Amino acid sequence: MDHVSQNGGALSGGVPSRYGEALSGGAVPKVPEFWFAVQTRPRHEKKVNSELQEKGIHSFLPLHREKRRWSDRSQWVEVPMFSQYLFVRVPETGDSRIRVLRTTGVVQFVGSTVRGTPIPEEQIEGLRTIVSHRVPTASHALLRVGKRVRIRGGVLDGIEGILSAIRSEESLVVSVDLIQKSVAIRVDGFEVESV
Repeated sequence: MDHVSQNGGALSGGVPSRYGEALSGGAVPKVPEFWFAVQTRPRHEKKVNSELQEKGIHSFLPLHREKRRWSDRSQWVEVPMFSQYLFVRVPETGDSRIRVLRTTGVVQFVGSTVRGTPIPEEQIEGLRTIVSHRVPTASHALLRVGKRVRIRGGVLDGIEGILSAIRSEESLVVSVDLIQKSVAIRVDGFEVESV
């Protein structure tokens, strides 16, 4: 089942355990699964996510709302947070990776090898929390320097990022290092601590 709009992101498949789909009584654990970034052709992110869902592959396409203007009207639309990228949770080897690569619109797994590089679980969980609570975001250049902090309390408790000032407002920049993309969220009203 594909969850969109309500949670601000498109998430296919069930909620897997760390080692695959939820286990039923007495089942043998599956091969460990990891999050990977997948590059898509331009404007194919939603189509790829839907096709992966149909194939039974667990994927996550973070979406956010943007106001788009046309000559006669303006409208809020949900667009991918990271243009040309989405995330899949699959084993490091095996048939599911081939099915991902054979999906129309998929270009490649992202990483230092052809197989792609696993993304740390906490980076994906941070994005999922931001998306599920519909926290307003803005695209931000990837930061590699700055003070690393963690939010304490509230719906964003535990999310880590780099504290930055954007137009004189304190923001937390949450990054997915592998795809060199980041989003900034305002931290006004949140307690932050150094990591």
